[in-house]
Amino acid sequence: MPLILYGHHFSSYTQKVLISLYENATPFEFRNIGPDTPQHVAEWQRRWPLGKFPLLIDGDRDIVETSIIIEYLELKHPGPVRLLPIDPIAALNVRFLDRFFDLHVMEAMQIAVLAALGRIPIKKEEGLAIATERLERAYAWLEGHLKGKTWAAGDNFTMADCAAAPSLFYADWTYRIPETYPVLRAYRARLLARPSFARAVDEARYFRPNFPLGAPDRD
Repeated sequence: MPLILYGHHFSSYTQKVLISLYENATPFEFRNIGPDTPQHVAEWQRRWPLGKFPLLIDGDRDIVETSIIIEYLELKHPGPVRLLPIDPIAALNVRFLDRFFDLHVMEAMQIAVLAALGRIPIKKEEGLAIATERLERAYAWLEGHLKGKTWAAGDNFTMADCAAAPSLFYADWTYRIPETYPVLRAYRARLLARPSFARAVDEARYFRPNFPLGAPDRD
């Protein structure tokens, strides 16, 4: 039975897992969550009532939370690209960076998005202001951290970059990375050029008009 991934192509967290699957050419079946596929929605909600995606199915095992899914794939369906180092200290650094991008870039960006959608009790302008302030601090830290590195943790593409790609992609749409951060801007460009992420971006182009802050005419 092939791996099954429930998610949506425009979802940043779905893209994070898709990147890991594409990096290793791992066979899987994608099941889109949307109004045109009510059968997928019903099964997804039955398996994971918290209503978050992506959800990975491997036989009789359900795996949720993106970092856990990627680590599970590394253990049970490994490929030529190691996304988590063997060395435990190096792996710990990758896990930290993975958390940094999810918690301090992606979640900051989502404050602006959720406010624009009316899903949190603050005005759109307030949400954008909070997101901008938090993203500015994250960008400043990343500018220093990434100096001399090709990828987030060094020379090798890892799980941290799987998290960084959609995080910085959408964050830059929310609060554009200033030109005063050339290292971070160049890193984002490298991520966009990575074939695995370029594929995920292309698959989601159709949905860009749905971005509540207005998708820019670039990328």
